[in-house]
Amino acid sequence: MSYTQSYYHIVLRTKYSQKSISQTNVSELYRYIWGIIKNKKCKLYRINGIEDHIHLLISLHPSIALSDFVKDIKIATHYWMRKRDDFKQFNGWCVGYGAFTCGYRDRMKVIKYIANQQKHHNKESSKDEIVRIIKEAGIDVDDNDAFLR
Repeated sequence: MSYTQSYYHIVLRTKYSQKSISQTNVSELYRYIWGIIKNKKCKLYRINGIEDHIHLLISLHPSIALSDFVKDIKIATHYWMRKRDDFKQFNGWCVGYGAFTCGYRDRMKVIKYIANQQKHHNKESSKDEIVRIIKEAGIDVDDNDAFLR
């Protein structure tokens, strides 16, 4: 038997960072995403966000590639949201995504961070947040990247 534990803090931003994720029925979107994750034999620890992006903390099943996982979530949610009246302003996800690993010992810190998104964004813009997360991961930031616009 193989034993693995891969925690990923994933950030998905809306196309052009438009505030197009209606917060009125966002819990339905989160349940839909949770269903996708369960069907892929992955585990969702926390999901939350604001109008222009969402955060997920997941553990990835070892048979699934991260890029395929994110692509499948973005495609499925795009079509699901476009069919619904409560997400009429949603035009899609931006190109790219953020995915950052965290260790078992740090997972509760990330869960709390994701849970407090609404409060957190009273102090920091979405762009500043993702730039900070990228830099904290030791990655050079490209200001011309579509994910940051």
